[in-house]
This record gives sequence, C-alpha cells and structure tokens, in this order.
Amino acid sequence: MAESFPVKPKLKPTASKNTLTPESKYWKSFKVPKDIDSLSKSSVIPITSLCFSPVAPHDLAATQSTNVIRFPGKTLIPKSRIASFPDTAASASFRCDGQLLAAGDLRGGVHVFEAKPTSLSKIKDLRRLKGHAAAARLVRYPRASDKFHLFSGGDDSVVKYWDIAEEKCLFSLFGHKDYVRCGDASPVSDEMFVSGSYDHKIKLWDVRVSNAGSVMELNHEKPVESVIYLPSGGLIATAGGNFIKIWDVIGGGRLLYSMESHNKTVTALCMGRVLRGNGDDAEQNRIMSVSLDGYMKVFDYSKFKITHSMKFPEPLMSVAFSPDCSTRVIGTAKGTMYIARRKSKAETENNSSGDQFGFGAVVVDEPQRKVLRPSHFRYFHRGQNQKPLEGDYLIKRQKKVKLAVYDKLLNKFRHKEALVAALNGKNPSNVVAVMEELVARKKLLKCVSNLDGVELGLLMGFLQKCSTMPRYAGLLTKLAKKVVEMRADDIRSSVEERNHIRNLKRDVEEELRVQQSLLEVQGIISPMLRIAGRR
Repeated sequence: MAESFPVKPKLKPTASKNTLTPESKYWKSFKVPKDIDSLSKSSVIPITSLCFSPVAPHDLAATQSTNVIRFPGKTLIPKSRIASFPDTAASASFRCDGQLLAAGDLRGGVHVFEAKPTSLSKIKDLRRLKGHAAAARLVRYPRASDKFHLFSGGDDSVVKYWDIAEEKCLFSLFGHKDYVRCGDASPVSDEMFVSGSYDHKIKLWDVRVSNAGSVMELNHEKPVESVIYLPSGGLIATAGGNFIKIWDVIGGGRLLYSMESHNKTVTALCMGRVLRGNGDDAEQNRIMSVSLDGYMKVFDYSKFKITHSMKFPEPLMSVAFSPDCSTRVIGTAKGTMYIARRKSKAETENNSSGDQFGFGAVVVDEPQRKVLRPSHFRYFHRGQNQKPLEGDYLIKRQKKVKLAVYDKLLNKFRHKEALVAALNGKNPSNVVAVMEELVARKKLLKCVSNLDGVELGLLMGFLQKCSTMPRYAGLLTKLAKKVVEMRADDIRSSVEERNHIRNLKRDVEEELRVQQSLLEVQGIISPMLRIAGRR
C-alpha cells in the first residue's frame, strides 16, 4: 500500500537565518560571571586603560580617575586600589615578569608600584619618574625580557626612555608635533618600540640609534588613538578616526590594508586569539577594536575581514584580552567594565571530576547492582531509558502521520470536496497548499467550475481576503482572474458575489498604491545605500 503524506504549503516566505559561524560561537562563549555581573556600574568616570599581567594567573589592572585598580586573575574581584596619584591615572602596564606595575598621570609623572603589594593600607611608589612637562598618557614596559627600562609618552609630544633603577631618563626622543597618546613595545626586541600621536604620525624608535631620531615614520592621516605590534613583530596595527590600518614594518612601512569598520572614533586595539582544538591552526590571532559607537569588532588580519562584532550600550574606551584566552574585558566611558570569561575544556573536566566546593575528587562506594539474567522479565526491558552515545546509529520509531480531512479526501480523489473542506477550515496556508496540490494534479479549474453558489461564495471570500498577501499573491491573483472569467454569469446574478468582486478590486487598487509608495521610497534610499557601501 502506498504511503500517505499530508499536504503542506509550498509558498512559504524564506526567512533569513542568522547562522553563527564557528568563530562567532567562540566569541559568544565568553559569558559574564555571576559574581561580578554588576561590577563598577555605580561610577561615571571612564575606564581609560586595561592591562593583563603576562604571567599566570594574569591579574588585571585598570585605570580610573586617580586610581589603579588591581583584579586577581582567578576571581576578577577588585582586591587592591592604588590611590597615590596626584591627578588622573593613565596607561597601566605590567613588567614582563608581572612583579611591577607602572602607570602615568596627567601631571607628567610616571609611577612604579609592586603588582602584588603585601600591605594594602600603604601602597607607595617604588619609583616616581619625573620629566614630562605635560600629561604622561603612554607608559609601556618592554615585552621580551628587559626588567630595568620602560618608555613613556606625553602631551608635551616627547617620548622618553627611562632607567627605572636610577630614576633617570636615558633618552628624550623628539619628532612628534602633537600629543603622544599611544604606543607599544616590540615583541621580539627590547630596544624597539612604536608611538602614535595626534599629529597623524606613527614613529618607530630604536634606542640603539637614538641620536638619529625615529627609524621609520608612517602617516595614518588621522589622530592616532591606538597602535599595537602584531605577534610576529613585523606588522603593526594603528587606529585613528574610524579607520584601522595594517602596516608592514619589515617591508619599509608599506600599507597593507585600511578598513573603515566603525562609525565613530576607534579608541583602543588589542590582540586576541581564537582557540580551535589541536593542530597547526589551533591558535589564530585576531585584532580586537572598540569604538565610541559602542561596537567591539574582531578582525582577522590574515584574510582582511571582520569575523565578529558585538554591540554595547555605552561608548567604549579600552579593551584587553588575557594571554590564556579565558577573559575579555572592556571599559566604557561611563565607568562600566564588561568582564566575560570562557571556560576551557580542562576546567570543565576538573569541575566535573571534583566536588562542587573544589576540594578534589570525591570517591563514593556505590552499591553493586544485581546482574540481570534472561530468566527475569526486566532483562528484556533494559536500556530503554539509556541515551545514545556519540558514535551510535540511532533508529527512530516512525511517528503515525495524522491526516486532515482534506488530506483524506485527496487520497480518495474527491478533489472538489477537499477544496471545500480546506476553505471551511479558515487557514490560508492549508487552502493554498490544497490548491497547489490540485494544480499539480491539473484539477483546480475543474473543481472551480463544479462549485455551487454557496461554495463559490466561500472561494470568492477567500480570494478577496488573501489575494493581496505577498506570500500568496502569485497563485491567488491568477486564480481570481480565471474564476471571474469562468463564473462571470454566476457572479452577475448574485449580489454577494458582486460585493466580493467590488471589495477585491478596492483591495488591489490599495495594494498598488502601497507598492508605488514603496518604489518611491526605494528610489530615495538606494543612492544613499550605494554611497554607504563605498565607504
């Protein structure tokens, strides 16, 4: 016996499915921890900089107002607050071993502290470096292995290279003509670093040839807000205005790519990483950017495309990503810190193997189960509630198909009765599905010609109601034309049918007016969209 299938509508609107890419799933896996959900939401002072310690457990330092706040890497709950700055603090930076923390202030001083002070009551400067005539908004330690030097930049347009132990400025590097607001140390050389200024210039410095000035100069064409070295040390990324640019330093400062991904000024850049299991492509580097438009965007500079974006309700000022790829922190102009963490597979396995309080695995003696034998009736019912494993081939029991009245009539080839049953059901999707089936069987027009007066009234009422619906208009408008041609005499003789035709004509005219208005609006918007696409 042939198998029966229910009639389903084919004319369904194609909804746009926002399927997440594997990378989007990775970035969305960063969740806000419950214990720090409301962190720093009472303040309205911006978070000007964020920095993770390069050493595990990767403590976090944030500058806000006249404070540098330290967050332990494991809990990310504020533990110590350094408040000995005479003015607003800026640009916190950890030393390569994570033992010291440096930051600048708006009076031109550079302060060096212990990253993990033993006494929280009196946190004093280990060193205070004075030399800038204006605000010191850039402070960075070398990233490779140098523990005795750092460099700073200020609103006096001077970049300084310091000997921390002697509290002495070794070199004052001139060349910028406006505020120096950003910079980064080379990941491959302790003697090289880069600085960015509001004079639109990015300068590459090498303290081994300090007398010759900068060894390279790049023009960003906008005030530079952030500059970072990419992990190879041969490329740098700069942000200024709403542009992000990638430069090849080894290739003589060649511009590789420029993108205009934000609608407002890009305020900060940092490096992030995507973890994808094992293999050569297990870790892939990404550029993370934040802007005053409230967007955080992830940029794959190997393919020159944006792979993920996220909207926040406030203007964003700073961003940081932990070296172990477990934490992402974003600071806003209103003092809110958006902290998100991602559980690694190792943590998940540890949590599942240990007890809920973290005291290690708990071994419990389980009572031995009685072995079932074929002589027991439960032997033949075993495994009914067992869930299938990953490699099992699952055979599902076929569900009984429930057929509607019009489906049963179609199976008996009673076409007119099936159409009338669908019209009585008042569901437009089912009626159109039955009509499509009748069109496939070449029986729709014959059914229309055999309808009596009451049944014709049902059909005309349905056509008058649904012919202007966009999802059904393609079929129903042609059917309405055929019905008027075939049953013209019956329509003239019935007052009810004439009313249906009059209403249908009115609805069609109204739909035409709406479509004309939409075309006019489209003509206005299309040039604007083309201009926006070029940007």
